[in-house]
Amino acid sequence: MLEARHITIKFEQRTAVADVSLRAEPGQVIAIIGPNGAGKSTLLRALNGSVGLASGEVFLNEKPIATYARRSVARQIAVVAQESDLRFPVTVMEFVLGGRYAWTNAWGWETERDVEIARDVLRQTELETFADRLMNKLSGGERQRVIMARTLATEAKTFLLDEPTANLDLAHQAAMLKLVRNCCDRDQTAAVVVTHDVNLAAEFADRVMLLKNGRAIAVGRPHEVLTTNLMHELFGLQILVDAHPISGAPRITPVHARQG
Repeated sequence: MLEARHITIKFEQRTAVADVSLRAEPGQVIAIIGPNGAGKSTLLRALNGSVGLASGEVFLNEKPIATYARRSVARQIAVVAQESDLRFPVTVMEFVLGGRYAWTNAWGWETERDVEIARDVLRQTELETFADRLMNKLSGGERQRVIMARTLATEAKTFLLDEPTANLDLAHQAAMLKLVRNCCDRDQTAAVVVTHDVNLAAEFADRVMLLKNGRAIAVGRPHEVLTTNLMHELFGLQILVDAHPISGAPRITPVHARQG
């Protein structure tokens, strides 16, 4: 279980995150939504212990995350960042196997089980035929799916996902979040997902945090926080919120008045 308690993050004189608390429970998907510059990615990095805190603390299984070795954190928390720097030409299989590094033996070699896990997650993400292709030859959407496969290969119990559906078409966006949802339901994984897609968050998340100017203005179940007033406060737009005719989840539509 991962929990941030009243954390504040500052970069010199600028406050990026102010007094935010968040609790990622096993089996739950938490979506973080907000405008650009709200502090979403910074908050996600803090949850992994990668960003220093001005105040507050992050706990992993009731212990301060700062007390863990980084290898131990990597076994328990998997991260998908917005940008992945791929300087060297590696195959998809090699890249996914890199997600097993925290479990490798003293020689740093992968085991038969590591290879089996990598093949399984490639199958789950519909990437079996990509195993021998080079990462730097893939499209942005294909690369994003491989990065998600690497995350699954870690077998971590907490996922921190920063725009995991970026560059994906509609079908693969839904498939990716369904995969995350299924991991949470089946394996009691916790997932914290930063996303700009409010409607996908409404469909797949158990709880939603609305973040603006580094502050959480609301946290709760989708139908509690994805309201007309709170969406207007968050984005400064006129918003229509109704119920999806099939799922019943909140459906958010910006309203643009025609001129003339």
